[in-house]
Amino acid sequence: MAQPSREFQVFCKPVGAACNLHCSYCYYLSRKDLYPAGTFPLMKEELLEEYIRQHIDATTDDTLFFSWHGGEPTLAGLEFFRKAVDLQKRMLPQGKRLVNGIQTNATLLDEEWCRFLAEAHFLVGVSLDGPAQIHDLHRQTAGGKSSFEATLHGYRLLQKFGVTTEILCVVHAFNVNYPLEIYRFFKTLGARYLTFLPLVERKPGPTGGVTSSTVPALAFGRFLATIFDEWAEEDIGTVTIQLFEEALRAAFAQEHTLCIFKSECGGVPVVEHNGDVYSCDHYVDPAHRLGNLREHPLSHYLDSPRQKAFGEAKNSTLPRYCRECPVLGMCHGECPKNRLITTPDGEAGLNYLCDGYRLFFNHCLPMVEALKTLNTDT
Repeated sequence: MAQPSREFQVFCKPVGAACNLHCSYCYYLSRKDLYPAGTFPLMKEELLEEYIRQHIDATTDDTLFFSWHGGEPTLAGLEFFRKAVDLQKRMLPQGKRLVNGIQTNATLLDEEWCRFLAEAHFLVGVSLDGPAQIHDLHRQTAGGKSSFEATLHGYRLLQKFGVTTEILCVVHAFNVNYPLEIYRFFKTLGARYLTFLPLVERKPGPTGGVTSSTVPALAFGRFLATIFDEWAEEDIGTVTIQLFEEALRAAFAQEHTLCIFKSECGGVPVVEHNGDVYSCDHYVDPAHRLGNLREHPLSHYLDSPRQKAFGEAKNSTLPRYCRECPVLGMCHGECPKNRLITTPDGEAGLNYLCDGYRLFFNHCLPMVEALKTLNTDT
């Protein structure tokens, strides 16, 4: 009997929430409180081997994709990743393709690191929020010092060694006001792949609301629309922007690849440094702990009723306002973690970013419709 298809991407955290920076908006730093203090949370070699074996066994397509996250995953050390790649190659089934991705602040990268990442064909995401005065507003060391020059140095080294690199830019209440300055800065760096991540932070406590650093929804929509216009005019084919690619998939009736825009989620679980499995990177908490790799294999958790219910809830809890939205197929209510507000008629569960996404997706519609026509004609 053929094995059923199983689509997933694990965020593996080899050092948990450990990080050499102390970014003010980081939602993962607090996850260190889930584990005993006093010891560095490095994934043990035997667990690394078991995780890789289980990941390979759970994969049903021809590409084996490993995604390394943190905290700051390079704190695991270069030898950890050499060992990981060696194990992957040793276990790689015949006919399968191996891909590794790592998300890093790039401050710890040197030539030895970049040579390895190039030779092992890693895809590297680098967190960079814009020019120095913007980047350093939130992305500082634990001592409150700038991280910009170290990040830029790491990024340049990655370029020097020919590593495929994507910039991930968090868009917050300040830098949302400078869309073209930020976009053009990234272009001066020779960036070819960009992702813009909206910052939505809940205020602590029972009163609700969002923090002052949170990006205003409509401002985020205008930020995207402004960059989209320049990108459409000057940079299609040379710069790939993840949100724009997702928006334009509608023109070709293609499924979304980004979890926040899929109709259901649950395919991006987390494996922590000790083997604990959680439903999602934004739900690493006791209520969403599925178990441990030492108790059951990864495939068990991916297919578990709890994880299926977690993923299906994204669609089943959509308010009527979303279901009747003309751009529902481009958004699907975005990430459930951002469903913090009520609809105009008072129903709970509307995404905080709704107004911004509606603005942006409607701004894209003329190009989507033009591409649909072109696709039909050909």
